[in-house]
Amino acid sequence: AKNKFGSLLDAAQRNPVTINKKGRAVAVIMSLEDFQHYEEIEDKFWAMQAIEAKKSGFLSEEDSRKFLDDL
Repeated sequence: AKNKFGSLLDAAQRNPVTINKKGRAVAVIMSLEDFQHYEEIEDKFWAMQAIEAKKSGFLSEEDSRKFLDDL
């Protein structure tokens, strides 16, 4: 990766590239567009989780803070 960084960046624009160290995957390089897309998906996932938690009777953020402060 360090010897062909420019080529690595070019390849990452097309598909995520896995970086291996001593035969095991340690990192992934991807385009900024792909990264932003993954972040958007993650944000939507956690928003859905929060909605489901609220429906199930979990404490609101405000109630959670009060509970923790009271401890």
